[in-house]
Amino acid sequence: MRSSSAAGTAPSGRSRPVKPDRPAWRKELFDWLKALSIAAVIVILLQAFVFQLSTVKSISMQPTLFEREWLFVNKIAYDFGHPRRGDVIILKDPSEDGDKKRLLVKRVIGVPGDSLEVRDGQLYVNGELQVEPYTDSEIEDGDFKAVTVTEGHYFVMGDNRHLGASKDSRIFGEVDEKAIKGKAELILWPISRWGSL
Repeated sequence: MRSSSAAGTAPSGRSRPVKPDRPAWRKELFDWLKALSIAAVIVILLQAFVFQLSTVKSISMQPTLFEREWLFVNKIAYDFGHPRRGDVIILKDPSEDGDKKRLLVKRVIGVPGDSLEVRDGQLYVNGELQVEPYTDSEIEDGDFKAVTVTEGHYFVMGDNRHLGASKDSRIFGEVDEKAIKGKAELILWPISRWGSL
């Protein structure tokens, strides 16, 4: 007489193997890698469109900024407005000489419509002598007659007013607003110099 197995039960010797659980450390590692990947993508997007870190590479902004300091640059600051007199900005070097840099850091001295001149080593804007607490010397590169900043352009200078210390609008002329890449807002490094500009 042929024996039969109970209904619904698997024949002997043919049971399905149970898949072992993934080790806890693998799951945690996967979660960490996923979180780090998302964070990296966010940082890349922020650096592309919102901010950047920039390193000071010259003496042209002393005593405000020194070589090898790191700056936090707000790249969208001027999407909602325009540079103002006194702003420290990052701009594409508009010069065409052999000493052309990729980027420069300068201070906005004149905005569209301003009349600027240097007399006896002093800066005058719209006929008024400017008190500039961010510099420690008179302008040693010589005087210049009044110039008027045209629409959509800005006149920039370095804070270092010693002879030959800054390549700026006195050399390459006024700067097109399209060449301005952002506003330098903070000194991030070294920690001893941390602070807003």
